[in-house]
Amino acid sequence: MAAAPPHGHTPVGAAAATSAAVSIACSSSAASCNEDDDDYGGASSSWSLSSPRRGQPYRRLLRDEAQRLRRARRGQGPGADTPRWVRRTTDQMARYVEDDRAGHVYGRHVVAAVRTVRATASRPSADMRQAMASFVTRLTFREMCVVLREQRGWRQARDFFAWMKLQLCYEPSVVAYTILLRLYGRVGKIKLAEETFLEMLQVGCEPDAVACGTLLCAYARWGRHKDMMLFYSAVRRRELVPPVSVYNYMISSLQKQKLHGKVIHVWKQMLEAGAQPNQFTYTVVISSFVKEDLLEEAMDVFGEMRRCRFVPEEATYSLLISVSSRHGKGEQALRLFEEMKAQGIAPSNYTCASLLALYYKNEDYSKALLLFSEMENSKIIPDEVIYGILIRIYGKLGLYEEAEQTFEEIEKAGLLSDEQTYVAMAQVHLNIGDHDRALEVLESMTTRNVKPSHFSYSALLRCYVAKEDIAAAEATFRALSQHGLPDAFCCNDLLRLYMRLGHLEKARALVLKMRQDDFQLDEDLSMTVMEFYCKSSMIKDADKLFKDIQRNRKTVKIPTMLLLIEMYARNRSCVILKEHSSSKALDETDSSAASVVLKSLLDMPGGLSSVSLLISKLAREGSTDEAKFIYDQLTELGIKPDDSAIATLIVQYGQAKQLEQAQELFKSASAFFPEGANVYNAMVDAFCKCGKTEDAYHLFMEMAKGGNRDVVTVSILVTHLTKHGKFQEVENIIHGCFQDEVQLDTVLHNTFIKSMLESGKLHSAISIYDRMISSGISQSMQTFNLMISVYGKGGKLDKAVEMFAAAQELGLPIDEKMYTNMLSLYGKAGRHQEASLMFKRMKEDGIRPGKISFNSMINAYATSGLYNEAKSIFQEMQDCGHAPDSFSYLALIRAYTEAKLYTEAEEAIQMMLNSNTTPSCPHFSHLIFAFLKEGQIGEAQRIYNQMKEASVAPDLACCRTMMRVYMEHGLMDEGISLYETTRGSLKPDSFILSAAFHLYEHAGRESEAQDVLDAISVSGTSFLRNMKIGSKL
Repeated sequence: MAAAPPHGHTPVGAAAATSAAVSIACSSSAASCNEDDDDYGGASSSWSLSSPRRGQPYRRLLRDEAQRLRRARRGQGPGADTPRWVRRTTDQMARYVEDDRAGHVYGRHVVAAVRTVRATASRPSADMRQAMASFVTRLTFREMCVVLREQRGWRQARDFFAWMKLQLCYEPSVVAYTILLRLYGRVGKIKLAEETFLEMLQVGCEPDAVACGTLLCAYARWGRHKDMMLFYSAVRRRELVPPVSVYNYMISSLQKQKLHGKVIHVWKQMLEAGAQPNQFTYTVVISSFVKEDLLEEAMDVFGEMRRCRFVPEEATYSLLISVSSRHGKGEQALRLFEEMKAQGIAPSNYTCASLLALYYKNEDYSKALLLFSEMENSKIIPDEVIYGILIRIYGKLGLYEEAEQTFEEIEKAGLLSDEQTYVAMAQVHLNIGDHDRALEVLESMTTRNVKPSHFSYSALLRCYVAKEDIAAAEATFRALSQHGLPDAFCCNDLLRLYMRLGHLEKARALVLKMRQDDFQLDEDLSMTVMEFYCKSSMIKDADKLFKDIQRNRKTVKIPTMLLLIEMYARNRSCVILKEHSSSKALDETDSSAASVVLKSLLDMPGGLSSVSLLISKLAREGSTDEAKFIYDQLTELGIKPDDSAIATLIVQYGQAKQLEQAQELFKSASAFFPEGANVYNAMVDAFCKCGKTEDAYHLFMEMAKGGNRDVVTVSILVTHLTKHGKFQEVENIIHGCFQDEVQLDTVLHNTFIKSMLESGKLHSAISIYDRMISSGISQSMQTFNLMISVYGKGGKLDKAVEMFAAAQELGLPIDEKMYTNMLSLYGKAGRHQEASLMFKRMKEDGIRPGKISFNSMINAYATSGLYNEAKSIFQEMQDCGHAPDSFSYLALIRAYTEAKLYTEAEEAIQMMLNSNTTPSCPHFSHLIFAFLKEGQIGEAQRIYNQMKEASVAPDLACCRTMMRVYMEHGLMDEGISLYETTRGSLKPDSFILSAAFHLYEHAGRESEAQDVLDAISVSGTSFLRNMKIGSKL
């Protein structure tokens, strides 16, 4: 049987009509209903409608009856018949349910009525009147409501309600209509629910908060949020406040549709209506505030929730921890986490992930590891997000193997499904420069059907940029563009790749594309574009970009401004041309773009020091013209740069041998700075580098008058004076430093000692060393090496040995140079055993002997005539990969000649010639002297001829020795021939000239003898008259 239509008209609109009906004003009459009832006492009803019909206020009557019963029980005292909780067993509970089914609770006839109505569902054509004919007059109104409530199908409920209204005991009640509304709302029959609600109004039943809440829940359940809010407004105009459960249903439905703004709106209206939120309400509202990124409001609601003594759920804590971390409020997030743990709430994976991300951001890795331990103790199984954060932490700590091991564990566990995990692992590989492995990780993502997004394409682009693979980087950039406009980081990476590889045309095209798309440049990208403009000398574009940045009131970073200034300096001819063509209306201070940028830079903190550093940088790079241009710009503005910048430029002028420019700059800058400043020291250095040691010395002495002696400048000046043999000036500087008690360091003491060593003033060198020790200046390895040389040159081998031992006692790492120095001294002293022990100790200390060390050891054996040992060391040197040089062969030849093994010595000379090692006169002289000493003049003459055939010119010592032998043995022709062949290559020598005179005179060649005598007179050498020819014949 179809439900009877409601009285009056059938509504066409849905919520609009309902809203209009509910908004009917309540009657202001105070009429009361004084009907007596056995169960209910007289009750004055204020639940009236504008309709003339009035019904029993059932809900109020039931509430009043319950209160009456409680009062009655209180009046009975301790013997009151109070219902008690009954603990039933499982069997007893099953029996209780069976009794309910059997009608022991409501009555058997009620159970039968419920079954009868439900049975009509299987018979669509069944007539409810016929089906319920046997129940007419048997059911009371309350029992009919029970039957209506127990129905499962909306059709059966509708038909039964229509039958119910035909019964004599039926009286329109909000309870019955509410039950029907709930059934309609449960199955989504919103239109029927609206019609039922209108019918309830038309029959004179005033809806209460429960009825209105039921319809609101129906709207919320089926997503009719617009109708729900419209109906809610009408309910509030009736000054009805729905139960908190209805509010919860509403906000829960809105939140499911991500309408967080409306959730917050309902929340505020709920507070205005005076409804008391419960725990569920607070949980949903806090979640919506978090989703709307309203942290402060969310924390306010959270505080109110705790004041009401509701225990927040883990999800609430998790959301608040996450949003606090996102807002940079790490302490608040940690405080919430500690509070959650104090209440015994175990954190979820999401909470742990939020905290780990916070620790990762703050680089607090110890707390991150502690949280991992807590998760393990709490048996919280990490998910992929947590593993991804762990991989990032391992990458930051440099634990690359652990990161890769974690990635493999995720893969084996089947958790690898998020692209961010792949990107995290790829980033770890990028950090260690393993670009190929990073690409493998990202490519494996695509093979496993993980859809790449903008995030993974950005990582892939970084890989190709790091590999400098332009083709792949461009392809990735195009793929990235299909997902939307690439971000500034990607554009910056590609642009820097183009600039690094010199593809300026592609860089220009990319910049042009960004300008056409009105791409918003961030700070890094702006600097890269500015750098590109500067490298490409695109002055107009650079000017425009600079003005755009200033127009947008963005802070131009100092590095960007320095790039601009450097561009103007490198293209100053273009700047000058632009200045000449500019408008005359411009101020003088604005005549150049460089001046404009310089002014802006100088107004910034640290601007002047940055410009000074730029001048120093350009000067060190050799760009002295550009550095001078910036210096001139500063002086025009009345600004003086740091003296260190000017000093660097002066030094660079000296390095380039541009002394005039250095003097000009020094002259202009010396007015700004007092004597002794860096510019004076730099000028001394420039004089030294240009070979003007006298000018450097005089300038330094002027500085010294003011008590200004920079130790570095003193060291440089002393080194150059020593190189040019100006030892007296060096002594003056040393004396001045000691007299004025200048604080000298180890390096300068070493410089003084070395200068005295080279000048041969060994006593002064020792005095400087003693002063160094008494002043408590620490000794370096070079100090001991120099003093070993000083004592060795003075023949004090024992002192040299003491210096070597002192260096060892101080724990200084003895290097090869010191060992070689000692080997040389032992060798010269003929103490080959000590030299051999020293050579052995050097190798035991892990020092691999070099060629000089081997040569010194061969010399030591040669001095003692130990040719076998010398030959063994010579072979060892070759076995160690050192090719013998001229000194090696000379030491070996000397060893053979000392042992009178002349054949082996000749073989050594021949081996030297075969190895393409250029010989010198001493290589032959040792053998020549040995033959002459043995009286084998012919052999000596043969070796001498071999020397000339090898194009080796004899030295003075060799010629004098040969000449003496020729004189003593009366070999006049050989002596005259020697003189005539060597007089053009040797400097005048008194012995050779005197011998030549006597040879010519004895041979009767008076004219040649006179020529020799004239040469003696011109050269100023002494004439030896007592020389005799053939003294040994």
